[in-house]
Amino acid sequence: MPFEQWLRENSSADKPLIPASTVIPIRNAASGIEILMMRRNTKLSFAEGMWVFPGGKVDPSDSEGQSSDYEVAVTAAVRECAEESGLILDPEKLTYYSHWLPPVEAPKRFSTWFFLTETPEGNVTIDNGEITDHAWLSPDEALTKAHEKSIEILPPTWVTLFDLSQFSNVDEAIQSVASRGPRAYATKIVPTSEGLAAVWEGDSEYATDHLLTDTQRHRLVMTETTWKFQLGMTVE
Repeated sequence: MPFEQWLRENSSADKPLIPASTVIPIRNAASGIEILMMRRNTKLSFAEGMWVFPGGKVDPSDSEGQSSDYEVAVTAAVRECAEESGLILDPEKLTYYSHWLPPVEAPKRFSTWFFLTETPEGNVTIDNGEITDHAWLSPDEALTKAHEKSIEILPPTWVTLFDLSQFSNVDEAIQSVASRGPRAYATKIVPTSEGLAAVWEGDSEYATDHLLTDTQRHRLVMTETTWKFQLGMTVE
């Protein structure tokens, strides 16, 4: 499905989508790859206290001199990363990784571009304003911390970390993502017997709101103790 059509079908007239852009800076480490994650101030009005990747809303200035929404999103990702981490990215080295839309019930509906990139040279510096802490974590480390409730993350962050945990180095991750192309996630939240689940296209209950019973899965089940990603056929 063309990107513009996908956006139209998942838009809501009473809650316009807010363009946003996020970058996932990765680097090689002894144990595989590490990802730069940042903690948002607990006093913010959105995703307060959450551990996220550098990013934020598209600014009107990001559109200057750009000819497409993609170029605007790249410009915003580079700007946000510089503002939040002090790292200066090469826009030519950003790989379009995924695109996320929240449920229609969300108080704010961000249409967020995710980009993957190798981390450039330089020290990470934060302003202790919007961002209050940062850490380099392997995907498995970050997921473990989330399950232990020592950090809080959102479903798009969880799925991204889970996906990137399969790669052993930066080149492998970037080449694989570039080859497969970006993935699109228009999230719906539905009840399951285990707890709430974020479901996406490909799940047997994606278009309905009743209790999940069928076996085709593309979801993140968010239980009290742990979150579980399910993809494919599941035996009930």
